[in-house]
Amino acid sequence: MTIKLITIDIDGTLLNSKKELTFEVKEAIKKAKQQGVHVVLATGRPTVGVMAFVEELGLNQDDNYVITYNGALIQNVGTKEILKKHPLTHDDYLDIELMSRKLGVHLHVQDNDTMYTANTDISKYTIVEATLTTIPLEYKPVYLMTDKIDIIKAMMVEDEEQLDEAIERLPQEFKERFSVVKSAPYYLEILNKEATKGDAVKELAELLNIKQEEIMAIGDNENDLTMIEYAGMGVAMDNAVGFVKDVATHVTKSHDEHGVAHAINTWVLK
Repeated sequence: MTIKLITIDIDGTLLNSKKELTFEVKEAIKKAKQQGVHVVLATGRPTVGVMAFVEELGLNQDDNYVITYNGALIQNVGTKEILKKHPLTHDDYLDIELMSRKLGVHLHVQDNDTMYTANTDISKYTIVEATLTTIPLEYKPVYLMTDKIDIIKAMMVEDEEQLDEAIERLPQEFKERFSVVKSAPYYLEILNKEATKGDAVKELAELLNIKQEEIMAIGDNENDLTMIEYAGMGVAMDNAVGFVKDVATHVTKSHDEHGVAHAINTWVLK
């Protein structure tokens, strides 16, 4: 099988536990690019939160793309053209915000440029996410969140035990209405139903005329499951959660053992 497209999650996959890009990973991606392989970062982060890695990896030309917001956005990095976008409506936001209050958990939402929270007691996890992804954070009460704000993603955030309890209490119709997925023990992401990494990889591959069997997807967490299932070669990190490993074609080394480099060197490079 010849791999023509590699999609790579960032946190827990591309980056090690120190949030670093290792030399080994950078070299493997460089060699894949030289072989004509499209390398695409596919992440729950906002677009602004991936650009430093895009630059460092040299994935910043007109033939480079990113999948952000867990599949809600596909963008050409060089031209800045948005190829696909699956946002939430204002009514979606109002219903999600009300649900967060019913469940007693913190919430923040994001558009292309800003993270917003209506919580006066801003969650430490909201602050961590804003800092990690370098997206500006703004307190904005619900009545000021107008339909002019183009929300792409919502996140319920809380300590793991409390968040898991809240997830158990989510009504079935809510889960059916939205794409609801955990990206970390303390992050529950809520998106347009059409926004998943798997759907985004499929959409991008069709635009690039790349077949399903020519795709490798690498990830570690629940939000990577759909793209690992879709790809002809789905690769789970050794540090991945168990059910992601169960559906993967292969398991590579951990993110602290240059697992992305191992996967590319073993199954892509000739």
